[in-house]
Amino acid sequence: MIRKFLKKTFNIRDGEITISFFMQLYVFLIITILLIVKPTVNALFIKGLGADNLAFGYLLIAATAIVTSYFYNQAVRRYSLRRIIIVSLVFFALAFILLCILYKVNAIGGAVLYTFYVISGIFAVLTTSQFWLLANMVFNAREAKRLFGFIGSGAIAGGIFGGYLTTLLVPLIGNGNMLLVAALFIIACIPLLSLIYKKGYVSRGSVSIGSQKILGDTAFKILLKSKHLTFLALIIGLGVIVAKLVDYQFSDFASKAIPDADQLASFFGFWFSTFNLVSLGIQLFLTNRVVEKLGVNSSLLILPLGIALGSLLFLTFPELWVLIIIKGLDGSLKQSVNKAATELAMVPVSLEVKNRTKSFIDVVVDSVATGIAGCLLIFVIKGLSLSSNYVTVIILFLILVWIVGIFKVRESYFKSFRQSLKQAVQVSGGTKRKRKSPLEIGRRILSEGDPDQIANYLDHLNPRNAKILKDKIIPLLEHDNDAVKIAAINQLYHYPEGTALEAVRNMVHLKDDDVVFAAMNYLILHTSLNDSRIFDSYLNHSSDYIAHAALLCLAKESQRNKKIAARYNLELRIELWLAELELPDSDHRPEELAFLLKSIGYAKIPQFYSFISANFNNRNPLIVSQAIIAAGISKEPMFIDALIEFITVKQYRKDAIAALIDYGEAISEILLAREAEKRIRNSAKKYIPTVIQTFETQASVRILLRLLQSRDNLIRRASAKSLYKLKGKNPKLNFFPKTVFRQLLHFTFEYRDIVSSKKVIRNNFKAEAYKRLPEDDHTELIQAREGLLEVLDRQLKLRVETIFQMLAVYYDRKDLDVAYKGFLSEDRDTRANAIEFLDNILSPKLKHSLLPLLELAIIEDADVYHEILEDDDISFNKALIKLIEVGDGNLRLPVIYLIQFLGDTSFLPLLAELKITAKNRDVRSFASLALKKLQPSLIETQKHS
Repeated sequence: MIRKFLKKTFNIRDGEITISFFMQLYVFLIITILLIVKPTVNALFIKGLGADNLAFGYLLIAATAIVTSYFYNQAVRRYSLRRIIIVSLVFFALAFILLCILYKVNAIGGAVLYTFYVISGIFAVLTTSQFWLLANMVFNAREAKRLFGFIGSGAIAGGIFGGYLTTLLVPLIGNGNMLLVAALFIIACIPLLSLIYKKGYVSRGSVSIGSQKILGDTAFKILLKSKHLTFLALIIGLGVIVAKLVDYQFSDFASKAIPDADQLASFFGFWFSTFNLVSLGIQLFLTNRVVEKLGVNSSLLILPLGIALGSLLFLTFPELWVLIIIKGLDGSLKQSVNKAATELAMVPVSLEVKNRTKSFIDVVVDSVATGIAGCLLIFVIKGLSLSSNYVTVIILFLILVWIVGIFKVRESYFKSFRQSLKQAVQVSGGTKRKRKSPLEIGRRILSEGDPDQIANYLDHLNPRNAKILKDKIIPLLEHDNDAVKIAAINQLYHYPEGTALEAVRNMVHLKDDDVVFAAMNYLILHTSLNDSRIFDSYLNHSSDYIAHAALLCLAKESQRNKKIAARYNLELRIELWLAELELPDSDHRPEELAFLLKSIGYAKIPQFYSFISANFNNRNPLIVSQAIIAAGISKEPMFIDALIEFITVKQYRKDAIAALIDYGEAISEILLAREAEKRIRNSAKKYIPTVIQTFETQASVRILLRLLQSRDNLIRRASAKSLYKLKGKNPKLNFFPKTVFRQLLHFTFEYRDIVSSKKVIRNNFKAEAYKRLPEDDHTELIQAREGLLEVLDRQLKLRVETIFQMLAVYYDRKDLDVAYKGFLSEDRDTRANAIEFLDNILSPKLKHSLLPLLELAIIEDADVYHEILEDDDISFNKALIKLIEVGDGNLRLPVIYLIQFLGDTSFLPLLAELKITAKNRDVRSFASLALKKLQPSLIETQKHS
């Protein structure tokens, strides 16, 4: 009952309850001690020295914090957090015992009061800072967002308990004995801390990848290097100054109204506890909702705006009851909404940086801010002999700066989170070598690389770098490898006309078809030689290499110069070549046949297209590839279906895709129509968007978005991938955000349905209910269910990839790339941080529907299933029907296969409908087989009835 209540009310999951209570109890004790020590020491100080000397106490706290921070920083470098916390607790316990003794022997003087006022002030900030640092080592970002509210309520409850305890016990046992009670509570924290470590809850390492460089710096230097930490420290410091000024006004007015020290301590204890009671209500019922609704940064604005309104009221009514309201706003909001938002603002900071800087911010920055508040009181109020009412004006000015600082934190928060996640997903590769420039790499490849490396590099070289590397490329015309020669010739087009003319002319006489063609093509296109001088010399050449290369060049040239085809009888020459191939004793090299196929493609003479079609079935794979290329060159519609079919064959896929691209942008609409008519095989579908994406136009985006609406998950996944790539290459295109957003929501809801069905199929299957089936059918049923679960796992994984790609189209691509890498990380905390990072990017509607599902994908926790899918407790049969409704052919097939072994005739109408209406041929076939399997079961049922 209690466990169920905690899960439902506070969203605490299995495995988190024990540690949550341990942490809650720990902070409960710390704040209880604080609420015993603070009013007691404050009352003693004000009674002994007066409220006017509080300012000097603030200055001493600041000076002491700065000095001790150096030693604390050294300790953090050398010792574990556990050891530092224990030593700190022991020190404070002994200090308060000593103060108790001094009070008992009436040895409390000015120096003692100042000393223990400083100790109590540092205790307040140091122990709470150490606790929240410990909490960051126990919980990751997602856990922290869920649990910090519940754990933080322990701090508020401790404030309430400690305050009321002080109020009740001070009149009975006095201030001195209260300090002894505080010391005993401090000692009780040590075994609890040991238990937290002993149970293994503190599992996060202290140093992350890429952060070792900062470990030698002081906390102050680390703080300055991070804009996020700098601005965060600024708003924390301003909050402290304002709080101290409010505290001064509250204490000053209260001391004048209540002169008795014990009554004053009781007054402070009552109101501090009351403020914490209000804070507890806010923490339990509002904090999580406010932070979730407004976000971390906007939540930080609530406290300063609340104090500002109260201060404006005080300017009108300068009375104690107004100060109680202002102090109440500070006391309640600071420990609830503001505390949660501040701690969550530290989430993007890596743990080792947090370990070095959090205590510095909480102690030194807090104390320096306290000192600044003291200076303001001494030099402004006392120095100018002004009424304390003027403090309100200073408060309002500081709040204005505070709000500006919060907006700066808003800017730095996201950037810091992105950088932190980016560092987390980087693979540790040891010491990084100095990266060479692309040109240095190019020179090394061209000088020392093997032929394949050189040719590949040249094929992907841009014109600018080709010009710079000219001195390395020209000598490659003499290279031994023919592929390198061809690649080098292709780079000559980037240089002045006629470059390396003699070297290229000599290549025409080599014994390699491709080299001869590349050389001849260069002579035609990029030299001062005219067509007549080239074709007259080469078309009737005695060498087949030269004659056939010349014919291919002529066919290619005829595309832009129609007259040249007639002048040199292109059609007749192709016809004679074909006739020669049909001679009984004809023996031609495959390369010659390849050149003929390309020549027909370039010539665009329909009467020869049958030769291309015939060679689609050639036994030589080289000839088949050349026939595919020739079909693309021709752009003839009759070849489109054949080319789509060739995509299904891995050996010819690359050539088939390139051939379809050769058809130009018009092929996109044709492919869209073929897909709508279900004329494309599954094995070819995922490559269709690749063709469309290649054109990189606005029309490409529109067609890909239309394909994205397909029921077929293969098409949708490929379309999302193509849109993702297209945005990377041409982000200025209009990607129609509203359409993308609608599809994202559709994919998310569909993903949720599959997750829900998978849960039911995995958990609600009762194998014994099907023991009435024949043994073979029962075995098949079990195997079919296991097979379906495996298909669902694969489908969900692929759909997550699609969703992330679409998110990258809708939002900033770089941010989503980082988030997806983090989501795929093997480190649990990095995955959680990736989801938290998305929490700061996604719109509220998308965040609400998608983030729980992503969290479920990486946790696989029963509680999370219940939390997200609690309203989806459907039957096993309904889960299968839902998969039929939302799935494509690939998902429907294993579902139908499972159904046929259930022996459940209630599925017959569904199967009958699928047999007729399903567009996927395999689905219709499977439905027909399942019907035949289940109809005998129907007959048996009718007999029994």
